[in-house]
Amino acid sequence: MKKIFTLVGIALIGLSVKAQDSAQGLKGAWFATSQFGYQQTKTADLKNTSLSVLPVVGTFVTPSVAVGAGIGFINIKADSNAGTAAKTDLFVIQPLARKYWNVAGSLYFFGQAALPVITGKEKESELKVNQVGLSVSGGFDYFVTKNFSVEFSYDLANFTSTTIEPKNGEKTTVTNFGLAHVANVDPFYNTVLAGSNPNLTSPLSFGFKFVF
Repeated sequence: MKKIFTLVGIALIGLSVKAQDSAQGLKGAWFATSQFGYQQTKTADLKNTSLSVLPVVGTFVTPSVAVGAGIGFINIKADSNAGTAAKTDLFVIQPLARKYWNVAGSLYFFGQAALPVITGKEKESELKVNQVGLSVSGGFDYFVTKNFSVEFSYDLANFTSTTIEPKNGEKTTVTNFGLAHVANVDPFYNTVLAGSNPNLTSPLSFGFKFVF
């Protein structure tokens, strides 16, 4: 039994050291990850859905600093027996930068700054939506192997400015700022987009990262 525990311990230590060495020598390496979200609410015959997909690609410019960008989309839709009440297609681009600090072994803490830009329209009413923001987050990244890690992050500060412009009429600008909180969508554009509380930026993120 002692031999088994000894062998398992040696294997875990070897894996940890290998992952740590890989993380410290990542300058020039590329990484790929993705953010995905889906939400659906249904009341009687009315169904609201919100889908977001954001692939992210970046590179380490130093052993502890990485830069990258995410490009994806958000789809918000409201359907009923009478047909489609609203359908919103939004394009997302999000440049970002990260700084890593080693906590212990293969576990790293990182700070991230991102500049999400979201634009598109609600097709039924031709309502235009534009949002710019600044998000500062912190998180943990655990390197399971030199090519694979698991990460978790949470918004520490978030600023967004959302402009909604109808085909006819005055445009409305909604400004949000928060510290270490789960952001809520303003009731105004939640209503006009007819979605299921469509958070245009996600305060909480969990995912997997591939390094190559």
